[in-house]
Amino acid sequence: MSVTIPTIETERLIMRAPKFEDFEPLSAFYAQERSKYVREGKMTPDKCWRVLAHVAGQWMLRGYGMFVLTLKGNDVPLGAAGAFHPIEWPERELGWSLWSADHEGHGYIAEAAIACRAYAYNNCKWTTAVSYIDPENTASIKVAERLGCVLDKSAKSAYESCLVYRHPAPEALQ
Repeated sequence: MSVTIPTIETERLIMRAPKFEDFEPLSAFYAQERSKYVREGKMTPDKCWRVLAHVAGQWMLRGYGMFVLTLKGNDVPLGAAGAFHPIEWPERELGWSLWSADHEGHGYIAEAAIACRAYAYNNCKWTTAVSYIDPENTASIKVAERLGCVLDKSAKSAYESCLVYRHPAPEALQ
């Protein structure tokens, strides 16, 4: 079976398929304290590999998944954004992570998340999406609010401690 993962271009970013060469930058991210909101416990190289394989495998199994973000003209990964839906999660999520503090404050995640949401709504025909966010992750909460998401206290969460931010419906974005 083969799967075609699209490449999306935004004003400043290339959003591409995950690849083997992303393992080292992903592992470096998971070695940092800044990854604490997207992992449980200490990340070993084996666990990092499983994360990368999970991200890549969702494209084959679900037909959608996360994109790796790079700046145009440079294939060095900045982070990841896109659809994420492990089997035990109650809803499809639009998630994101920025792998280096050097890239904070430039709006890259919001730019990528907007493009990912458009892809999910237009190409995958989603009618809704959520983002599961740790209550202490104020940076991600700000991104969600910038995207027009609202706290949905009635939605089930992927994790007991996560907040659920509901994205505007496709028709609300037109």
